Amino acid sequence: MSQQVDHPQRYATVNELHARPFPSLTVPCEAVYLAFKEPEQAASRDRGRDIAHLSDLLGRLGSEAPAGVVNHYSGNAQGVDLKWESHTEFVTYSAFSDGLSMPAFNGKSAQVFLPDWIASAPGKRLAALTIRVEELPEDLEMVVPLLRDWFVQESLACAQIIEGAAIVAGDFQIDASGQMRFAVFVRKGTGKRRVGRIVQRLCEIEVYRAMSMLGLLRARGLGQTLNALDSQLSDLVSGLNGAHTSSEVALNSLLAIAAELESLSLQYSYRFAATSAYEAIVNQRIEILRETRIYGRQTFGEFMMRRYDPAMRTVKATDERLKSLANRAQRAAELLRTRVDVDRSAQNQKLLESMNDRADLQLRLQRTVEGLSVVAISYYGVNLASYAAYPLTEVLGISKSIATSVLTPLVVGLVWLMVRRIQRKMH
Repeated sequence: MSQQVDHPQRYATVNELHARPFPSLTVPCEAVYLAFKEPEQAASRDRGRDIAHLSDLLGRLGSEAPAGVVNHYSGNAQGVDLKWESHTEFVTYSAFSDGLSMPAFNGKSAQVFLPDWIASAPGKRLAALTIRVEELPEDLEMVVPLLRDWFVQESLACAQIIEGAAIVAGDFQIDASGQMRFAVFVRKGTGKRRVGRIVQRLCEIEVYRAMSMLGLLRARGLGQTLNALDSQLSDLVSGLNGAHTSSEVALNSLLAIAAELESLSLQYSYRFAATSAYEAIVNQRIEILRETRIYGRQTFGEFMMRRYDPAMRTVKATDERLKSLANRAQRAAELLRTRVDVDRSAQNQKLLESMNDRADLQLRLQRTVEGLSVVAISYYGVNLASYAAYPLTEVLGISKSIATSVLTPLVVGLVWLMVRRIQRKMH
């Protein structure tokens, strides 16, 4: 009965909610996180290559590869918990190992991802971070020297999160091994799932920050192009009032600018929309950490407000400028089309007036020719009628001149009636 009443995708939609659970982590531990993205056309990439790259890693670690094309994978290989996820534009790898390597951030935990395997990835490495998770000491001040040794102080962000459950810290710098460092000091008694969620949030903050910053690089590259198009559009619109400006030439130039702006909109709209979505995720992930200031350091939210938000505002401003220029070009083209239509209407009016003048001239010429035709036909008709009437006029004793005078108005009248009849039939 259930199979008959349920939507065919009901179970698939519910299972998707539970397809990517948070890791369950024991303190102390280390997490290594990688994200790969194709430089171009990442959303339409060949996902089979991503699966092949995952299978290569699992084969090196002696684990069985997943069957078919999947969107996520989790398993254990050589004592390391592996997690792989396929997203719209990128793929991520997470490796969780119990215990801590010494000295801190020595790169040993990241060796599960070998350099030659990273180099063979279908995409390019976009994010790489190591997260060190250890127990929070009872004396919180003992954390301070560790933060001083592990991180760049200028960019260090540090906060107590989730009502004191942990302290998180990171400087958003890439170290000599190519990794970005984060530290999580967990209060004793914090559950494994909560620890996993904290680590996962830090990974998501970094990868979505990196993805959104791609929009800034695209926006900077677009800025110079928009400057040139803005100048061309302004000059073109300003010159429309010139007496020597050709409306049709200006319209063609304006349409070329509008076409280029439309092409740019198609090229950049996806990236700018994705940037906005990624920015929202970053801010949401930071918000749910529920930060409180500690050690007088800036929080993650404050760090993002000072160094990340201006970049996102630049992307939004560039997107709005592109849309504004496209709208301006469209409005100017509509106005110019109206001007061209008015000019053409005036030209058509002059052409019609010229045609009317020629028609009047032709009508007068036609009437003149018709009048001359009546005279000519009447002349020959009178002569013919006179020749035909001579025998009768001689018998009646009527002179030739009198007969001609009598016949002339009759012939002229008949010819005129004949011409009028022909005109009526023609009309």
